[in-house]
Amino acid sequence: MAKLRLAFMGTPGFSVPALDAVVRAGHEVEAVYTQPPRPANRGKKETPSPVHIAAEKMGIPVRHPVSLKTPEAQAAFADLRLDAAVVVAYGLILPKAILEIPRYGCLNIHASLLPRWRGAAPIQRAILAGDDETGISIMQMDEGLDTGPVLLEEPVQILHRTTAHDLHDDLAHLGARLIVEALDGLADGSMRPKKQPEDGVTYAEKLKKSEGFIDWRDPASDIDRRVRALTPWPGCYFEQGGERIKLLRALPTFPDRDAPPGTLLDDQGAVACGTGAIRLQRVQRPGRGPVSGEDFLRGLRLSPGTVLG
Repeated sequence: MAKLRLAFMGTPGFSVPALDAVVRAGHEVEAVYTQPPRPANRGKKETPSPVHIAAEKMGIPVRHPVSLKTPEAQAAFADLRLDAAVVVAYGLILPKAILEIPRYGCLNIHASLLPRWRGAAPIQRAILAGDDETGISIMQMDEGLDTGPVLLEEPVQILHRTTAHDLHDDLAHLGARLIVEALDGLADGSMRPKKQPEDGVTYAEKLKKSEGFIDWRDPASDIDRRVRALTPWPGCYFEQGGERIKLLRALPTFPDRDAPPGTLLDDQGAVACGTGAIRLQRVQRPGRGPVSGEDFLRGLRLSPGTVLG
């Protein structure tokens, strides 16, 4: 197996398994590109990204340019004399001049089966849409938004209770395995990129906090997917007694009686929806820790028949 000279470009925890995989495979990672340290946690202390932390532990030089569009940044990238760059949720646009520098181009680990869910939030959008499967695509990047030809892809089922957290972890490790296979295939000439189909293109728009609002008039199945997709970020919530209540976990259920949306149906946290009902399994009031749905009702002295909101 040929050992390639690589740059690794990524930022969040999703990217770390891939960095670890290419290093373990014996490739020479000449530099890691990541977003600069950002204020984090309550103290707003400047905190390096998960990829930055991992790279430092591995002894790999770390770079965090503000832009890759300047001649200086492009010259520094070219000086690495790269065979390929591996890109995983980096957070900066790679201009054409950067894309053309590595011998095999820039390979992106994308968390969907392209061309479905191009864009920023493919994991969450797949769950929100009720998709039965998603997966990983290893794509050779071009100037478009996730439009480049695909080298490898592998599907993953989205099961009845799959959450965004579940998919995040599964796809991160799948991407780590597939990127090593793709690099090997490029190096030995056994792998050729295939143009993406023109049919089936969808876009995974960036998530907004407002999408987390729970409207009890929606079907229970929609609310269930929303909670599974948007927890932990941006999070789901409903209003009660002037408080914004976080809904951390819920379960669709089948009510034994009809009631207006938002009505508490029992003392175990079942809430009537537009169709069906949702059981509040884990909720959190402002400034307090998470509790069960039953404890939440007892804490606010809410009884069956009460309409939330």
